[in-house]
Amino acid sequence: MKLKYGAEKVELDLDRLSQPKVLLPNEEDGLSNPQRAVKASLEDPINSLPIEELAVRKEAKEVVIVVNDVSRPTPYDTLLPPLLEKLHQAGLEKEEITFVVATGIHEPHTDKQNRDIYGTKIVDNYQVVSHNPDHGLVDLGKLSSGNRLYVNQKVVEADLLITIGVIAPHYFAGFSGGRKSILPGVAGRDTIEYNHSRMVNLIGDLPKIEKNPISQEMIEGANKVGVDFILNVVTNSKQEIVEVVAGDLEEAWRKGTKTSAQMYHVSLEEKADLAVVSAGGYPKDINIYQAQKALDNANAGVKKGGTIILLAECRAGLGEDVFEEWLNDATKPEDNIERIKQKFVLGGHKAFAISKVVLDKEFILISEFNQEVTDALFATKAESLDQALEQANKQYNKDYKTIVMPQGGLTVPVLCD
Repeated sequence: MKLKYGAEKVELDLDRLSQPKVLLPNEEDGLSNPQRAVKASLEDPINSLPIEELAVRKEAKEVVIVVNDVSRPTPYDTLLPPLLEKLHQAGLEKEEITFVVATGIHEPHTDKQNRDIYGTKIVDNYQVVSHNPDHGLVDLGKLSSGNRLYVNQKVVEADLLITIGVIAPHYFAGFSGGRKSILPGVAGRDTIEYNHSRMVNLIGDLPKIEKNPISQEMIEGANKVGVDFILNVVTNSKQEIVEVVAGDLEEAWRKGTKTSAQMYHVSLEEKADLAVVSAGGYPKDINIYQAQKALDNANAGVKKGGTIILLAECRAGLGEDVFEEWLNDATKPEDNIERIKQKFVLGGHKAFAISKVVLDKEFILISEFNQEVTDALFATKAESLDQALEQANKQYNKDYKTIVMPQGGLTVPVLCD
C-alpha cells in the first residue's frame, strides 16, 4: 500500500509487518453535487433564518466571513460562490464584505497564499486580512471559566458574522470547526493560551465532546462574540465534501461532529506494539507543528513501550518559534512537561504533547529534518521507511501487533468497550 509523504507517496509492504491491521476512516463518498448541497443548506439552514434574510433583518453593512488559514484545507471554491451570491442578493456590495483569516497564533498569510487558497477573484474583489493575536483586539470581559475574552476588533464590530470551517477530529478540542473559528481562530494570544492550557490534563484521556471543558469554553466565547451563521463541511481524505451543515453555531456544528465521528473514530480491540503512520501528506505534514496531530492519534493506539513510525515531510520546518525555542532548551522530554506545568505557553504546548508521547514510546521520524532537529524532537531519525522498519523490527519478535494509519491526522483509534 502507499502512504502519503509531502506531495509524494511511499510504498509500504505489509508483508514486512507482524499482524498488520490497517486503520482507515470509515469514509463516505463525496457528494455528487456539493455546490447544490451548499445552496440547499444556505436556503434551509439548521435553526436559523437563511443567510440573505439574516442580512436584511440585521440591516448589515459590515459583513465579516471568518475563514481558515493555510494549515486547514477547506473547499472554498465550492463554499464561497453560493454564499457570496446570497449576500449580494441581499443587497450587500463587495466593499461591505471582509474575509478575516483565522490564523490564531500562526503567521499571517502572504498575498500569494491568499490567492492560492481563496482564489484571485476573492483577493481582487474583497478585503482579506489575517488575524493578529497581539493587536487590534476588543476585551469582551470574562468567560465563566475566568478566561478573559479578547477577540479581533473587526470580527466583534461586524453587523453580520459568518464562519466557515471543516469539522474533523482534534487532539484536544475533540473536533475542529464551528466555535474554533473564533477561539482560537480570531482570539487574543492570552485568551488562546488560557483555553489551551487545559490540554495538559486532558491529553491521553480526552472526555466526550459534550464534557470537554476546552470545547465548552470555545462555544461560550463564540456565543459571546455573536456568531450569526456558520457554514461548515465534513470532508473525506480526498478533500471531497461528504456533508454540509449551515445555520446555528451549535446545532449545525454538532450535527457535523456526529458525521465526523462516524467516519474518523475507528474501533480498535487492543493496542498495538508498532504503529506506522502517515500524517496525510501536504499540507497536513507541512510542518511538525501540524503533523504532531497524527503522532498523538497514533499514541492512542500503541501500548506503553511500543514504537511509532511517523512519515511527515515537514517542508516548512518546525512551524512555530516558541515551539522551536522549547525544543532547543530541553535536554530530555521531562523538561517540557515540567516547564508547561509551571507556566502554559502557546507553542510550548506542542513540545509538551510530543514529549508526553516519547516518555513511554519510541518515536521514529521520517522527514526532511536533519539529525540535530530530529534529536530535539526526541525522535530517532530514519532516512526511509525501509530503514525505519528495520530499526523497529529489531525490537520485537515475530508475534508483535502492528497498526497502519495512512490518514494519521484524521484517524482516531478508539478502544472497544
